[in-house]
Amino acid sequence: MKKTIFLLTVTALLLCGCSGQSKKMNGKRGSSGKTLELMVVADKDVYNGEVKALIDSIFGSPQACLPQPDKKFDIVQIPKSSFESVEMFKVHRNVLLLDVNPENNNKVYHHKDRYSAPQVIYDIAAKDTRSLDSLLKAYEKAIVSEMYEAEHKRVWKAYDGEEGYEVEKAVKEGLGLGLKLSDKYSVAKMDGDFGWVRIEAKDFGMGVLIQKYDYKDKGQFDENRLLDSIDSMMCRYVPGPSEGSYMCIERRRDSESGEYLMEIQSRAVPFPTGTYCVETRGCWRLQGNFMGGPFVSYAVLSPDNKELVTVTGYVYCPRNKPYTKRDLLMQMESVCYSLEF
Repeated sequence: MKKTIFLLTVTALLLCGCSGQSKKMNGKRGSSGKTLELMVVADKDVYNGEVKALIDSIFGSPQACLPQPDKKFDIVQIPKSSFESVEMFKVHRNVLLLDVNPENNNKVYHHKDRYSAPQVIYDIAAKDTRSLDSLLKAYEKAIVSEMYEAEHKRVWKAYDGEEGYEVEKAVKEGLGLGLKLSDKYSVAKMDGDFGWVRIEAKDFGMGVLIQKYDYKDKGQFDENRLLDSIDSMMCRYVPGPSEGSYMCIERRRDSESGEYLMEIQSRAVPFPTGTYCVETRGCWRLQGNFMGGPFVSYAVLSPDNKELVTVTGYVYCPRNKPYTKRDLLMQMESVCYSLEF
Protein backbone atom coordinates (compact mmCIF):
# COMPACT_ATOMS: atom_id res chain seq x y z
CA MET A 1 0.00 0.00 0.00
CA LYS A 2 2.82 2.45 0.87
CA LYS A 3 4.49 1.82 -2.52
CA THR A 4 1.18 2.48 -4.32
CA ILE A 5 0.72 5.78 -2.49
CA PHE A 6 4.32 6.76 -3.27
CA LEU A 7 3.94 6.07 -7.00
CA LEU A 8 0.72 8.06 -7.09
CA THR A 9 2.54 10.97 -5.41
CA VAL A 10 5.35 10.93 -7.98
CA THR A 11 2.83 10.73 -10.83
CA ALA A 12 1.01 13.74 -9.41
CA LEU A 13 4.29 15.63 -9.22
CA LEU A 14 5.17 14.85 -12.83
CA LEU A 15 1.73 15.86 -14.04
CA CYS A 16 1.82 18.77 -11.59
CA GLY A 17 -1.76 19.79 -11.32
CA CYS A 18 -2.73 19.43 -14.97
CA SER A 19 -6.29 19.88 -13.75
CA GLY A 20 -5.35 23.31 -12.48
CA GLN A 21 -6.37 22.46 -8.93
CA SER A 22 -2.96 22.66 -7.25
CA LYS A 23 -2.51 24.85 -4.19
CA LYS A 24 -2.00 28.60 -4.42
CA MET A 25 1.38 30.30 -4.67
CA ASN A 26 1.90 33.98 -3.89
CA GLY A 27 -1.88 34.30 -3.73
CA LYS A 28 -2.27 32.98 -7.29
CA ARG A 29 -3.93 29.79 -8.40
CA GLY A 30 -1.48 26.94 -8.99
CA SER A 31 -0.48 26.57 -12.64
CA SER A 32 -1.33 23.48 -14.66
CA GLY A 33 0.47 21.43 -17.29
CA LYS A 34 2.66 18.37 -17.43
CA THR A 35 6.40 18.52 -16.84
CA LEU A 36 8.14 20.45 -19.66
CA GLU A 37 4.94 21.01 -21.59
CA LEU A 38 4.76 24.16 -23.72
CA MET A 39 1.43 25.59 -24.85
CA VAL A 40 1.74 27.47 -28.15
CA VAL A 41 -1.24 29.79 -28.66
CA ALA A 42 -1.53 30.57 -32.36
CA ASP A 43 -4.08 30.26 -35.10
CA LYS A 44 -3.46 27.75 -37.88
CA ASP A 45 -2.65 30.42 -40.44
CA VAL A 46 0.32 31.39 -38.22
CA TYR A 47 1.33 28.02 -36.81
CA ASN A 48 2.34 26.28 -40.00
CA GLY A 49 5.20 26.02 -42.46
CA GLU A 50 8.34 27.90 -41.42
CA VAL A 51 6.91 29.13 -38.11
CA LYS A 52 5.99 25.62 -36.97
CA ALA A 53 9.37 24.33 -38.13
CA LEU A 54 11.15 27.06 -36.15
CA ILE A 55 9.12 26.35 -32.99
CA ASP A 56 9.95 22.66 -33.34
CA SER A 57 13.65 23.39 -33.87
CA ILE A 58 13.86 25.57 -30.74
CA PHE A 59 11.53 23.91 -28.27
CA GLY A 60 11.11 20.45 -29.77
CA SER A 61 14.79 19.78 -30.40
CA PRO A 62 16.41 16.93 -28.44
CA GLN A 63 17.32 17.55 -24.81
CA ALA A 64 21.10 17.40 -24.45
CA CYS A 65 22.95 14.39 -23.07
CA LEU A 66 20.12 11.89 -22.64
CA PRO A 67 20.82 8.24 -23.48
CA GLN A 68 17.68 8.13 -25.64
CA PRO A 69 16.35 11.15 -27.58
CA ASP A 70 13.66 13.22 -25.87
CA LYS A 71 12.38 16.70 -26.73
CA LYS A 72 13.18 19.76 -24.61
CA PHE A 73 9.45 20.48 -24.43
CA ASP A 74 6.28 18.65 -25.40
CA ILE A 75 4.48 21.16 -27.61
CA VAL A 76 0.71 21.59 -27.51
CA GLN A 77 -0.91 24.07 -29.91
CA ILE A 78 -4.29 25.73 -29.41
CA PRO A 79 -6.01 28.64 -31.23
CA LYS A 80 -6.22 32.09 -29.64
CA SER A 81 -10.00 31.84 -29.23
CA SER A 82 -9.62 28.74 -27.04
CA PHE A 83 -6.98 30.37 -24.84
CA GLU A 84 -9.13 33.44 -24.33
CA SER A 85 -12.35 31.55 -23.55
CA VAL A 86 -11.23 28.47 -21.60
CA GLU A 87 -9.98 29.09 -18.07
CA MET A 88 -7.88 25.90 -17.78
CA PHE A 89 -5.72 27.04 -20.72
CA LYS A 90 -5.01 30.43 -19.14
CA VAL A 91 -3.43 28.85 -16.07
CA HIS A 92 -0.97 26.70 -18.01
CA ARG A 93 2.58 27.05 -16.70
CA ASN A 94 4.49 27.66 -19.97
CA VAL A 95 2.71 29.74 -22.62
CA LEU A 96 3.95 31.15 -25.93
CA LEU A 97 1.50 33.50 -27.68
CA LEU A 98 2.15 34.16 -31.38
CA ASP A 99 0.36 36.91 -33.27
CA VAL A 100 1.15 37.98 -36.85
CA ASN A 101 -0.56 41.10 -38.13
CA PRO A 102 0.68 43.93 -40.42
CA GLU A 103 -0.47 46.42 -37.77
CA ASN A 104 1.74 44.93 -35.03
CA ASN A 105 4.86 46.74 -33.82
CA ASN A 106 7.25 43.77 -33.65
CA LYS A 107 7.22 43.59 -29.87
CA VAL A 108 7.66 40.95 -27.19
CA TYR A 109 5.51 41.14 -24.06
CA HIS A 110 6.62 39.16 -21.04
CA HIS A 111 4.24 38.18 -18.22
CA LYS A 112 5.22 36.34 -15.05
CA ASP A 113 2.57 34.66 -12.89
CA ARG A 114 -0.19 36.54 -14.70
CA TYR A 115 -3.03 34.04 -14.27
CA SER A 116 -1.37 31.42 -12.07
CA ALA A 117 1.92 30.62 -10.34
CA PRO A 118 4.48 29.63 -11.31
CA GLN A 119 3.74 30.79 -14.85
CA VAL A 120 5.71 32.24 -17.77
CA ILE A 121 3.95 33.85 -20.74
CA TYR A 122 5.76 35.27 -23.75
CA ASP A 123 3.45 37.18 -26.10
CA ILE A 124 5.14 37.88 -29.44
CA ALA A 125 3.42 40.35 -31.78
CA ALA A 126 5.03 40.55 -35.23
CA LYS A 127 4.23 42.28 -38.50
CA ASP A 128 5.04 39.20 -40.59
CA THR A 129 6.53 35.72 -40.31
CA ARG A 130 10.06 36.99 -41.02
CA SER A 131 9.82 39.38 -38.07
CA LEU A 132 8.37 36.61 -35.91
CA ASP A 133 11.31 34.42 -36.86
CA SER A 134 13.79 37.12 -35.78
CA LEU A 135 12.03 37.77 -32.47
CA LEU A 136 11.85 34.07 -31.59
CA LYS A 137 15.56 33.62 -32.27
CA ALA A 138 16.44 36.74 -30.27
CA TYR A 139 14.45 35.62 -27.20
CA GLU A 140 15.03 31.87 -27.49
CA LYS A 141 17.49 31.57 -24.58
CA ALA A 142 15.48 33.83 -22.28
CA ILE A 143 12.25 31.91 -22.94
CA VAL A 144 13.79 28.49 -22.34
CA SER A 145 15.64 29.69 -19.22
CA GLU A 146 12.54 31.22 -17.63
CA MET A 147 10.37 28.22 -18.40
CA TYR A 148 12.95 25.93 -16.81
CA GLU A 149 12.91 28.22 -13.77
CA ALA A 150 9.13 27.80 -13.61
CA GLU A 151 9.62 24.03 -13.69
CA HIS A 152 12.00 24.28 -10.72
CA LYS A 153 9.44 26.32 -8.78
CA ARG A 154 6.80 23.71 -9.61
CA VAL A 155 8.90 20.98 -7.99
CA TRP A 156 9.67 23.13 -4.94
CA LYS A 157 5.98 23.92 -4.51
CA ALA A 158 5.08 20.23 -4.79
CA TYR A 159 7.68 19.42 -2.12
CA ASP A 160 6.30 22.08 0.24
CA GLY A 161 3.44 19.80 1.24
CA GLU A 162 5.68 16.85 2.01
CA GLU A 163 8.92 18.28 3.37
CA GLY A 164 11.65 15.79 4.11
CA TYR A 165 12.61 17.38 7.40
CA GLU A 166 14.75 14.48 8.58
CA VAL A 167 16.71 14.21 5.32
CA GLU A 168 17.09 17.99 5.02
CA LYS A 169 18.29 18.06 8.63
CA ALA A 170 20.86 15.35 7.90
CA VAL A 171 22.23 17.33 4.93
CA LYS A 172 22.37 20.51 6.98
CA GLU A 173 24.06 18.93 9.99
CA GLY A 174 26.41 16.75 7.94
CA LEU A 175 27.44 19.25 5.27
CA GLY A 176 26.24 22.67 6.42
CA LEU A 177 24.13 22.98 3.28
CA GLY A 178 20.44 23.33 2.51
CA LEU A 179 18.52 21.31 -0.09
CA LYS A 180 14.78 21.22 -0.71
CA LEU A 181 13.74 17.56 -0.46
CA SER A 182 10.51 15.64 -0.02
CA ASP A 183 9.91 12.98 2.61
CA LYS A 184 10.29 10.32 -0.10
CA TYR A 185 14.08 10.75 0.02
CA SER A 186 16.31 8.77 2.34
CA VAL A 187 19.94 9.23 3.32
CA ALA A 188 22.12 6.65 1.59
CA LYS A 189 25.43 7.96 2.97
CA MET A 190 26.96 10.83 4.94
CA ASP A 191 30.73 10.68 5.12
CA GLY A 192 32.75 13.77 5.97
CA ASP A 193 32.36 16.22 3.08
CA PHE A 194 30.20 13.83 1.05
CA GLY A 195 26.46 13.21 1.15
CA TRP A 196 24.10 11.01 -0.88
CA VAL A 197 20.30 11.15 -0.76
CA ARG A 198 18.05 9.09 -2.99
CA ILE A 199 14.68 7.64 -3.93
CA GLU A 200 14.44 3.96 -4.88
CA ALA A 201 11.11 2.97 -6.45
CA LYS A 202 9.85 0.01 -8.45
CA ASP A 203 10.18 1.66 -11.88
CA PHE A 204 13.05 4.10 -11.31
CA GLY A 205 15.73 5.37 -9.00
CA MET A 206 17.15 8.87 -8.59
CA GLY A 207 19.33 10.75 -6.20
CA VAL A 208 21.69 13.59 -5.45
CA LEU A 209 25.40 13.32 -4.67
CA ILE A 210 26.87 16.28 -2.75
CA GLN A 211 30.54 16.96 -2.13
CA LYS A 212 32.50 19.90 -0.75
CA TYR A 213 36.06 20.82 -1.68
CA ASP A 214 38.39 23.63 -0.67
CA TYR A 215 38.34 26.24 -3.42
CA LYS A 216 41.81 27.01 -4.75
CA ASP A 217 41.52 28.49 -8.23
CA LYS A 218 39.19 28.80 -11.22
CA GLY A 219 40.98 25.90 -12.88
CA GLN A 220 38.80 23.64 -10.73
CA PHE A 221 35.92 24.57 -13.05
CA ASP A 222 37.75 23.17 -16.09
CA GLU A 223 35.59 20.49 -17.74
CA ASN A 224 38.11 17.66 -17.45
CA ARG A 225 38.91 18.47 -13.83
CA LEU A 226 35.20 18.57 -12.98
CA LEU A 227 34.63 15.25 -14.74
CA ASP A 228 37.59 13.74 -12.87
CA SER A 229 36.30 14.92 -9.48
CA ILE A 230 32.72 13.74 -10.15
CA ASP A 231 34.01 10.43 -11.48
CA SER A 232 36.26 9.94 -8.46
CA MET A 233 33.37 10.76 -6.10
CA MET A 234 31.08 8.23 -7.80
CA CYS A 235 33.73 5.52 -7.85
CA ARG A 236 34.56 6.00 -4.18
CA TYR A 237 31.11 6.38 -2.66
CA VAL A 238 28.50 4.75 -4.95
CA PRO A 239 28.80 0.97 -5.21
CA GLY A 240 26.77 -1.11 -7.65
CA PRO A 241 24.59 -4.13 -6.79
CA SER A 242 27.17 -6.71 -7.83
CA GLU A 243 30.52 -7.23 -6.14
CA GLY A 244 33.20 -4.89 -7.45
CA SER A 245 30.79 -2.73 -9.47
CA TYR A 246 30.62 1.03 -9.00
CA MET A 247 29.18 4.17 -10.53
CA CYS A 248 31.23 6.22 -12.98
CA ILE A 249 30.77 8.78 -15.75
CA GLU A 250 30.37 7.36 -19.24
CA ARG A 251 33.59 8.72 -20.77
CA ARG A 252 34.46 6.01 -23.25
CA ARG A 253 35.46 7.30 -26.67
CA ASP A 254 35.05 6.16 -30.23
CA SER A 255 38.26 4.42 -31.31
CA GLU A 256 38.35 6.22 -34.67
CA SER A 257 37.03 9.74 -34.05
CA GLY A 258 38.11 10.07 -30.42
CA GLU A 259 34.69 11.59 -29.61
CA TYR A 260 32.78 10.58 -26.50
CA LEU A 261 30.36 7.73 -27.19
CA MET A 262 27.78 9.61 -25.10
CA GLU A 263 27.55 13.40 -25.28
CA ILE A 264 29.03 15.48 -22.43
CA GLN A 265 28.40 19.23 -22.07
CA SER A 266 29.78 21.81 -19.65
CA ARG A 267 28.82 25.49 -19.48
CA ALA A 268 28.69 28.36 -17.02
CA VAL A 269 25.11 29.04 -15.90
CA PRO A 270 23.35 31.52 -13.58
CA PHE A 271 22.61 29.94 -10.21
CA PRO A 272 20.22 31.04 -7.43
CA THR A 273 23.12 31.56 -5.01
CA GLY A 274 24.40 34.35 -7.29
CA THR A 275 27.87 32.81 -7.28
CA TYR A 276 29.87 31.29 -10.14
CA CYS A 277 28.52 27.93 -11.32
CA VAL A 278 29.31 25.43 -14.07
CA GLU A 279 26.70 22.91 -15.19
CA THR A 280 27.85 19.54 -16.55
CA ARG A 281 25.54 17.07 -18.29
CA GLY A 282 26.23 13.57 -19.45
CA CYS A 283 25.54 9.92 -18.70
CA TRP A 284 26.71 7.61 -15.95
CA ARG A 285 27.15 3.86 -16.00
CA LEU A 286 28.05 1.07 -13.61
CA GLN A 287 31.52 -0.33 -14.09
CA GLY A 288 31.13 -4.10 -13.86
CA ASN A 289 27.37 -4.03 -14.48
CA PHE A 290 24.83 -2.95 -17.09
CA MET A 291 23.01 -0.08 -15.38
CA GLY A 292 23.22 3.53 -16.51
CA GLY A 293 21.35 6.79 -17.11
CA PRO A 294 21.67 10.58 -17.34
CA PHE A 295 23.12 12.98 -14.78
CA VAL A 296 23.33 16.74 -14.32
CA SER A 297 25.92 18.31 -12.03
CA TYR A 298 26.43 21.84 -10.71
CA ALA A 299 29.80 23.02 -9.43
CA VAL A 300 28.95 26.04 -7.27
CA LEU A 301 31.35 28.48 -5.64
CA SER A 302 30.42 29.40 -2.07
CA PRO A 303 29.58 33.06 -1.34
CA ASP A 304 32.78 33.45 0.71
CA ASN A 305 34.89 31.96 -2.13
CA LYS A 306 36.31 29.33 0.23
CA GLU A 307 34.46 26.21 -0.92
CA LEU A 308 33.47 24.51 -4.16
CA VAL A 309 30.33 22.39 -3.84
CA THR A 310 29.20 19.91 -6.47
CA VAL A 311 25.59 18.75 -6.45
CA THR A 312 25.02 15.93 -8.92
CA GLY A 313 21.56 14.60 -9.72
CA TYR A 314 21.26 11.22 -11.44
CA VAL A 315 18.40 9.11 -12.79
CA TYR A 316 17.96 5.40 -13.42
CA CYS A 317 14.82 4.66 -15.43
CA PRO A 318 15.35 1.61 -17.68
CA ARG A 319 11.88 1.43 -19.22
CA ASN A 320 11.30 5.18 -19.67
CA LYS A 321 7.61 4.45 -18.94
CA PRO A 322 5.46 5.55 -17.20
CA TYR A 323 8.17 8.05 -16.21
CA THR A 324 10.68 9.54 -18.62
CA LYS A 325 14.36 10.16 -17.93
CA ARG A 326 13.89 13.77 -19.03
CA ASP A 327 11.12 14.49 -16.53
CA LEU A 328 12.83 12.73 -13.62
CA LEU A 329 16.09 14.53 -14.41
CA MET A 330 14.20 17.84 -14.27
CA GLN A 331 13.23 16.93 -10.71
CA MET A 332 16.88 16.31 -9.89
CA GLU A 333 17.87 19.59 -11.53
CA SER A 334 15.29 21.38 -9.38
CA VAL A 335 16.68 19.82 -6.19
CA CYS A 336 20.20 20.89 -7.18
CA TYR A 337 18.97 24.43 -7.84
CA SER A 338 17.57 24.61 -4.30
CA LEU A 339 21.11 24.52 -2.85
CA GLU A 340 21.69 27.01 -0.03
CA PHE A 341 24.92 27.75 1.85
